[in-house]
Amino acid sequence: MKFTNQQIVDTMKRTGVVPLFTHDNAEEAQQVIEAAYRGGVRVFEFTNRKKNSYDVFVHILKQRSNYPDLMIGIGTIMDGATTKKFIDAGADFIISPILKLEMAEVCRAHNKLWMPGCATLTEIVTAKENGAEVIKVFPGSVLGPGFVSSIMPVVPDLQLMITGGVEPNEKNLSAWFKAGAMCVGMGSQLFTKEIIAEKNWKLLEKNVTEALDIVKKLRS
Repeated sequence: MKFTNQQIVDTMKRTGVVPLFTHDNAEEAQQVIEAAYRGGVRVFEFTNRKKNSYDVFVHILKQRSNYPDLMIGIGTIMDGATTKKFIDAGADFIISPILKLEMAEVCRAHNKLWMPGCATLTEIVTAKENGAEVIKVFPGSVLGPGFVSSIMPVVPDLQLMITGGVEPNEKNLSAWFKAGAMCVGMGSQLFTKEIIAEKNWKLLEKNVTEALDIVKKLRS
């Protein structure tokens, strides 16, 4: 299934949570994604942090019939060539922890959503001027909700995804959404070492559902 960039942005906005995860075991990575999907996730970022991340990502995409309406992108992409490689593999969107404009060009040429990581107002404005519809604020735990609430009035129509140290509890999520976040990216706080080690996919599904429910409640 092909998704438009607008569909992806709308879904990120609607669910409010984008899990991010990496694993070098393709079968386990698939089970994690399926558990998150059962928990209600519809936008998922697999991160390019292992030597075999490309192969695992390709394996995940081959199983798409198990999660037909899940939008699957790739994160931790650092340059234009890698961007193109993963777009060719079938990534629905590209996320980066940095702002690198050659990646914007590749995404524009292939009509793919590019979400760069920014940590200053200058970077955020530069990203927006170069076509970033959604901007990743990273590292969130270092910048804090105060950073977000102070820049929101300065740049209109900002759509920010907060990543890095976001916790799946009401206090932390409330601070980010009150500050003006469009959605949050969550990794190790959601996919704990214990859950992965014990392959406790039921607990993972439950945790994902709870995080999504907190966001829903905060917004209503």
